[in-house]
Amino acid sequence: MTLDWVLTGKIIWCGCLVLWALIRWIPNRRSRKVKIDKTSRTPSERFSMAVSTLGLGIIPAIWVFTGIPGSFDHATNPVVVIIGLLIFAGSLRLFRITHKALGAMWSHSLDLRKGHKLVTTGIYENVRHPMYSAFWLWALAQPFLLSNWIAGFSGIVGFGTLYFLRVGQEEQMMEERFGEEYRQYCARTKRIIPGIH
Repeated sequence: MTLDWVLTGKIIWCGCLVLWALIRWIPNRRSRKVKIDKTSRTPSERFSMAVSTLGLGIIPAIWVFTGIPGSFDHATNPVVVIIGLLIFAGSLRLFRITHKALGAMWSHSLDLRKGHKLVTTGIYENVRHPMYSAFWLWALAQPFLLSNWIAGFSGIVGFGTLYFLRVGQEEQMMEERFGEEYRQYCARTKRIIPGIH
């Protein structure tokens, strides 16, 4: 009996999604105990969150569980699926490290918590937005795991939309709060990949 690699990719994607939710669960509980001091949930922010959720979760889940849109299916093989697994595993590891570093300062949106501290150590020593790095890895893993052109690449489009609409606003918010300390931090770090702006 040969292994069905299309099904295997779907199972791995679902399993990684469950692990991501578990990684998020405890930090989400902790951060809710700390009041939000400042928020910037603009229409642009709400739109980008919706598009990202569609691309990384809803569109692929529809294909995984219903096969729609089946006309965009393509063949896969074990090498492709294993590459996807390794990339997603890296994403989950980075999610865990980033949540641990942020602690209660974490928020899923553009929020600053009461007594918000600028985290510049650990994973944040060289990269300003490792959470975004983790999401980019997830988006990159998806087309390897899901053998459908729409479901696979929807994550890159979805998260890419959020990233490019949000990252500038987030950095502006941090600069307004932390001033020169944040400007110096930006000068010595990169946004999502060490060594690359």
